[in-house]
Amino acid sequence: MNYPTKQIDTDRYFQYALWLGYFTIAFNILEGVISLGFGISDETLTLFGFGIDSFIEVLSGIGIVAMILRIRQNPDTPRSTFEKTALRLTGFSFYLLSVGLLVTAVINIFSGHKPENTLAGVIISLVSIASMWALVSAKRKVGRALNSQPILADANCTLICIYMSLVLLVSSFLYMLTGFGFMDILGSIGLIYFAIKEGREAYEKASGMDTCHCSEISA
Repeated sequence: MNYPTKQIDTDRYFQYALWLGYFTIAFNILEGVISLGFGISDETLTLFGFGIDSFIEVLSGIGIVAMILRIRQNPDTPRSTFEKTALRLTGFSFYLLSVGLLVTAVINIFSGHKPENTLAGVIISLVSIASMWALVSAKRKVGRALNSQPILADANCTLICIYMSLVLLVSSFLYMLTGFGFMDILGSIGLIYFAIKEGREAYEKASGMDTCHCSEISA
């Protein structure tokens, strides 16, 4: 009599995992649109790069949803061609973002460009940190309940989104305090570091590695 109950609970957690995946996609689309809008209007490189990152995270989110659907059907199956393609595209996009940010940062250094305003970056980063931390906690809960290492690895890798939000927060807030344009450039360099890290993680996952090398924070 215990087996049906366990099966129902498993289905419920997988459904929960799917909703978390859908939320991740929707949130990143909204965050990307808002960040790009303010990044362009305020001429803030860090916020603009953060917006691009959000759209790349949408690609990653689609791959995660596909992974959850596959694991739900058969946990022992290898990654599908769709998942691998999505991960490789995600990795390539992160590397491309890194190059774009680096080139723009160099141009801004020589031109002495400064953002118009960074208040939007402070607000967006605070919302993102709170949302992503809740998402990490929820993913860990589901991963532990299902004893799924891929889901737990994805939860740990979501921490990089929090680190990128912290970079945006610090650079935006320090610019508000000092008016020193180099703060925005430093923020973009911080994003480059984490974008490269995420790109490498995506390619490793595409190769069948379900580990994440990002620093773990205790739940």
